Amino acid sequence: MNSIILIKNAQIYAPNALGRQDLVIAGGKLCALGQDFLLAGSNLPVTVIDGSDQILAPGFVDSLVHFIGGGGEGGFATRTPEMQLTDATLGGVTTAIGVLGTDATTRTLSNLLAKAHALDSEGISTWCHTGSYQVPCRTLTGSVTDDLILIDKFIGVGEIAISDHRSSQPTTEEIRKVAAAARVGGMLAGKSGIVSVHMGAGERILQPIYQALAGTELRIQQFYPTHMNRNRAVFDAGLEFARQGGVIDFTTSTTAYDLQHGEVAAAAALAEALASGIAPMQLTMSSDGNASLPVYSSDGELLGLEVGQVRSLFQAARQAVTDHGVELSQALCSISAAPAQVLGLKQKGRIATGLDADLVLLRADDLHIDSVLAKGQLLVQQGLPLVKGTFERVKTGTC
Repeated sequence: MNSIILIKNAQIYAPNALGRQDLVIAGGKLCALGQDFLLAGSNLPVTVIDGSDQILAPGFVDSLVHFIGGGGEGGFATRTPEMQLTDATLGGVTTAIGVLGTDATTRTLSNLLAKAHALDSEGISTWCHTGSYQVPCRTLTGSVTDDLILIDKFIGVGEIAISDHRSSQPTTEEIRKVAAAARVGGMLAGKSGIVSVHMGAGERILQPIYQALAGTELRIQQFYPTHMNRNRAVFDAGLEFARQGGVIDFTTSTTAYDLQHGEVAAAAALAEALASGIAPMQLTMSSDGNASLPVYSSDGELLGLEVGQVRSLFQAARQAVTDHGVELSQALCSISAAPAQVLGLKQKGRIATGLDADLVLLRADDLHIDSVLAKGQLLVQQGLPLVKGTFERVKTGTC
């Protein structure tokens, strides 16, 4: 029998600041928000968590994770490993979206879908995008629209690569067809039908999207470009995309090489975008967790490779606050409410009665993660995992 959880006297950021309140959790949902709840008469056991020295935030929503690994740009030995449950939970991620990347041959949608179900059964909420870098899109049913309608965990398509030497160099008409198929599938299934776009470092930047929109009924909000902090030119183009009504995403996993060669760190990118007047709900961050992070020479030769980390998501949000003066509510918005909205996940990303009980308790003095709840279950406490993935070794540490 599940217990009721009562979190008392925490500073609540929903992600907007709500002050000190108590929160009641039951049946995996947020049941009541207020003060001085009396639960002594309940027939269920009550677990009380003292939040007096803590900040209570929504569970983090990571909109781009390679559940089954990625890469292979340096050959088979460079294929990156699968994500494990505590890769997410120790970083406060309670909702994650799985994607394929460059490799849609040895990495398959059926494998991605199976891993999403596995992570879901282990404790977090997961969805996926159909397709990969390439156009025409890889699908399970033979149709993007059918995948979105018939497969519950598919909520969009992507990440479709543009302006990148690893892309399939899609034509304007091909991009339009993908967006139209995603739009119709999303409408009929009650999903976002978003097109996640992998942004490369090519000179065209976002021009393929603008060309696909021109002369059609498609809206700019149909496209959700990521890696928009790849370099200064891409970042500036992203700000203009947001000014025209779009939502842009900054990648938190990075390498020293990338930062030395012009990448705008995600925390700094978020701070600058907010300072330029872009609305918080148009700015998101994602980890690109378990992706390969290749380092190339000027002529395209692979020099080395690292692996994206899901825990980098909150590290960047925290850094935006501590190093760049971003308001905590706005930093949290970029990894909770904003990605949940663009992905159409109405039960995620906020603290309000009736929503899923996905929560992160942060230590108020240093903003490090203390506890994580997903679907009402306590998965991390005092920075240590209470629940581990099926095949995990013991892991410790905090974000």
